[in-house]
Amino acid sequence: MKTAIVGGGAAGFFLAINLKEMMPEMEVTIFERSQRVLAKVEISGGGRCNCTNTFEEVSDLSQVYPRGHRLLKRLFKGFNQQDAYAWFERHGVPLVIQDDQCIFPEAQDSHAIINCFLSLAHRYHIEIRKGCKVQSLDDVRDYDYVAVTTGGSPKGEGLRWLSALGHEIEAPVPSLFTFEIHDKQLQALMGLVTDVEAMIPGTKMRASGPLLITHWGLSGPAVLKLSSHAARHLAEHDYQSSLAIRWLSLTDQEITSLLYEQVASQPKKLLTTYNPFGLQQRLWTYLVEKALDTRSQVRWAELNKKDVNRLVNILLNDTYQIAGRAPFKDEFVTCGGISLKAINPSTLESKHIPHLYFAGEVLDIDGITGGFNFQAAWTTAYTIAQAITANR
Repeated sequence: MKTAIVGGGAAGFFLAINLKEMMPEMEVTIFERSQRVLAKVEISGGGRCNCTNTFEEVSDLSQVYPRGHRLLKRLFKGFNQQDAYAWFERHGVPLVIQDDQCIFPEAQDSHAIINCFLSLAHRYHIEIRKGCKVQSLDDVRDYDYVAVTTGGSPKGEGLRWLSALGHEIEAPVPSLFTFEIHDKQLQALMGLVTDVEAMIPGTKMRASGPLLITHWGLSGPAVLKLSSHAARHLAEHDYQSSLAIRWLSLTDQEITSLLYEQVASQPKKLLTTYNPFGLQQRLWTYLVEKALDTRSQVRWAELNKKDVNRLVNILLNDTYQIAGRAPFKDEFVTCGGISLKAINPSTLESKHIPHLYFAGEVLDIDGITGGFNFQAAWTTAYTIAQAITANR
């Protein structure tokens, strides 16, 4: 029996290797349209490859998978992050867990995983055809099973032939990107990192975590998570949207009380020289000037009720205008792909074409940064290997 795997990325190789381990007699061929396999694995995580996550800080999969969390909850019962960790360790790739629960190769080099995959592919006699673009089932008609693992398709060109076979396509749009914000005063804080909650006003979309101010706008985990959850919303609005930043986790009453305490205890000091919230000094100065219309020389004793209300509002609901998106260099993720309605949720087999399967980002599944997209690739690929093995 023969299986064709269309796409030489993470999901494709993981599927090929596990299929050969489950069915040594199966002939497996990987078709890769470019001259390089595992290209995304090589550059991900700054070249270190954040291959999975402990999920210890995840109470619900919807937190980390804006799309596909219900399907993955089901599939994780068969192969989850602990299984992935054990798999890599068993196959000669020691892993380490960072404080943020992200998991990397101990070597801190993506080539540890690439070399593992290529070595196993060679050992199991998996054929790799580079420069071979599959555009129809006729191109792989000699195979008993076909698995599409082509990854995201930002422009949708890689999905057309699958759409022609009757599969519903969720329009692909970018996910995991940073925000362009044209605010020179904000950009003057370039390099500053602080924990915030970022929100899209008028929606339930929000994300917490470190925020990085850059020379073009905003980045960091909070922005990347929000961009993932709001991917479709922002695309529909042509990446022109309001953004609200909550700089403190305190309530408005707590902030108001602390401000009035300073009025009483530090009346002669300038607001900009002392702040009761532990914010970085240049951020505090920026927020005070923004709230009080650049009146940076205001003393605590001069603070009136209107000033206090403005400061509270800036600290809890500081608004900006997103002017566009900028790519996140460590990950290139697409929201959209083959609709999950078009596949069997237990096997990932097409409901339209028997023996045709889908794994990885070609499906309408995507996660936030932190190793979650690779885990989805491992889980969906392993599921298909099991399904084909059971179907022989």
